[in-house]
Amino acid sequence: MGKNPDIRYLEGGVSVASFPLATSETFNKDGRKVEQTEWHNIVMWRGLADVAAKFLQKGKLVYIEGKLRTRSFEDKEGVKKYTTEVVAENFTLLGRKTDFELDEQVGNNLSGTDDLPY
Repeated sequence: MGKNPDIRYLEGGVSVASFPLATSETFNKDGRKVEQTEWHNIVMWRGLADVAAKFLQKGKLVYIEGKLRTRSFEDKEGVKKYTTEVVAENFTLLGRKTDFELDEQVGNNLSGTDDLPY
């Protein structure tokens, strides 16, 4: 994870968490080992967002499953921009149990059961 989840609340108290996540792959190019890293924007809604805000931290390893979504918005100058995000459906904390400070007993596989707002 590139940074701690940013959580915000929409009308009606709907919570949304967002954060960048890196994925890396290694391959051979001209006899040399090359690592290529890509950054992805992750978005989590409602209960899943609340759990993410509580347990996910910058630098931690996490496995995320979700859907790709592209949306548009206007920047400060009024120019239409597009962004593609991973809308998470569930996630699994990776690493040793001691890597995460858990205040209560929670399963390792965390899923959002709420419907997405679309």
